[in-house]
Amino acid sequence: MQVEHSPDTIYKVLEQEIAELRIRPGEVLSENSLCKRFGVSRTPIRSVLQRLEQNRFVKIVPCKGTLVTPIDLKIANELIYRRVAIECMVFRDFIRTAKPTEVEEARYLLEVLCQAGEKRNDPGFDLNEFLRKDLEMHQLWFRVTDKLFLWKELTDPQADYSRFIRLDVLGGKNVPDVIREHTRMMELIDTKNEADIEELITYHLYGGVRRLGGKIFSQEYAAYFQPVEL
Repeated sequence: MQVEHSPDTIYKVLEQEIAELRIRPGEVLSENSLCKRFGVSRTPIRSVLQRLEQNRFVKIVPCKGTLVTPIDLKIANELIYRRVAIECMVFRDFIRTAKPTEVEEARYLLEVLCQAGEKRNDPGFDLNEFLRKDLEMHQLWFRVTDKLFLWKELTDPQADYSRFIRLDVLGGKNVPDVIREHTRMMELIDTKNEADIEELITYHLYGGVRRLGGKIFSQEYAAYFQPVEL
């Protein structure tokens, strides 16, 4: 017997699939297909699609259907800017206040990230799992400094920034860079070096822009991005 899913569950599934680029910009979400997939009527599906539209993941177009939105590069850039500003302060506070056990937890998370990165050439390498391990080290700064509400605000699935991160992983081949930069973060923690925080965090969080470079504006990636207004 097919299990009927709640609207919240359906929303979370579709939100994650869009955020992780398993459903890509420009794809059409068919009400009929979604009803069949989740075993529900049109009413909950329509409420889910409306919620996705409110959060900018889709656009409901009369007579055309529900289209997955492209990434707005301007918004993604502003969200990176916001995260840099906040994370520099949080990372500084972590360096100042972290207990020895918390420093060793950071070192352990770095080791886990490095081990995951070593498998990047394996056929079964999970890009999203690697990204989650990347975020675990960042989350530690926020947890130790009692800023988890801010962390949730920064990292909840978001139509532009969340997808841009995945695009970097897919197109920019960012694994070696991420590991080097996290290793450098660990060095700053060990030496209590606050002077280099802003430069490193800025370099790290803008890494996707740096790695993708001109590809962002190329025909290859045109389908992912909203056209830039001149």
